[in-house]
Amino acid sequence: MASLGFFGIVFLFVTLAISLAIVIPFSGVLVRFRANFNPKGLRLDEEGSTSPPTGPVVKSYLAMFQRVYRIEGWPGLYKGLMPTALSTFAVTVFVLAVFDPEKPRRHSKYAAPDTGILGTLVYSILMLLVSLPATILTYRAITTPVKLGYFNGLRALRILLTPTERRRPWILYLTPGLMAAEILHITVIVLALGPLRRLLLPSLRDSSGFKELSAVKVAIYTIVAIACTAILTPLEVITTRLVIQRNHASAEYNSVQQEVEGDSETQEEYGNEEEVIGLREEGDPYLGLVDCAKRIIDEEGLSTLYRAWWLTLFGIWANAFV
Repeated sequence: MASLGFFGIVFLFVTLAISLAIVIPFSGVLVRFRANFNPKGLRLDEEGSTSPPTGPVVKSYLAMFQRVYRIEGWPGLYKGLMPTALSTFAVTVFVLAVFDPEKPRRHSKYAAPDTGILGTLVYSILMLLVSLPATILTYRAITTPVKLGYFNGLRALRILLTPTERRRPWILYLTPGLMAAEILHITVIVLALGPLRRLLLPSLRDSSGFKELSAVKVAIYTIVAIACTAILTPLEVITTRLVIQRNHASAEYNSVQQEVEGDSETQEEYGNEEEVIGLREEGDPYLGLVDCAKRIIDEEGLSTLYRAWWLTLFGIWANAFV
C-alpha cells in the first residue's frame, strides 16, 4: 500500500467516495425493484382462506426510482450508504494490503482478477465469504421502512438482524439457498464468462488493443453475454429475495421456521404511510434456491426473475474490455 504514496491513497479513496455517491441511489432502487413482492393472484394464508394480492405493482426500474423518491425522498435513495461505504473501503484496504498495489487486482460483480481459473474461483469465493454479511446488512437496510440513521450502528443491527442472527451470526451463511445462488453466480462468471471474454475480446488498456478488435468476435461475445444474462439475472433476483429473508431459528423451530415473537419493537418509519415495496410474509419463507425460483414463477410470474435484466447485461459489457 505504501508504494502508492500518500496522495495516491487519498485520491483512490476520494474517487471511491464519489463513485459511491453516484452509484448507491441506482443500486438501491435495483434492490427494491427485485425485492418487491407482488403476487399475481389470490393466495392462501396460514388458515387456508384466500387473501388479495399484496405489494405495489411496479412494472419498471424507472417507475420504482420515481416511487422511492416520491415516498422517501433523497434520504430513501441513500439508504444502505453506511454498510456499503464501510464494506467497500474495508475490501479496498484488504486488496491493497494483500496484493501488489502496482498491479491492482480487478474485481467486480461481473469480473474477477485473472489468476487462472482455479485461483480466480478461490479468490471470488473468498471475497464472497468476506462480503456476504455486509451485503445482507446493506440489502436489508435498503428494504426496511425504518429510519436507521447513519451513525447508530448498534440500533441498526438490532433492527436488521433477528435475535437469533445476533446471537449466532454464522447463521447468515446458512440462509436456505443463499450460498448456492451466490456460488452458482460466481461459477458462471469464472468458468464461462471470464474465459470467453479473454478469448474473444482484447484489453483496451492501451492502444494496441483496438487493433485486435474483431466484429465477428464482438458478435460472438454479444451472444455469450446475452446467454449469461439469461442465467445470471434470475440468480440475482433470487439472491435479493434470500438476502432479505431473516433467520429466526431457535431450539424449538427448524432452520427455516420463524419465531413467534422477539423483535417486534416499534420503530420510527418514513412519514408517508405508503410503503415503497411489498415484502413476502416471514411466516412462509423460501426453503432454498429451487423453492425460491419455483415460488417466484408460481406466485408472480416468470418475468419477475428477469427484472432489470438489461442492467445485468450492461454490467457484463461494462467489464468486457477492462
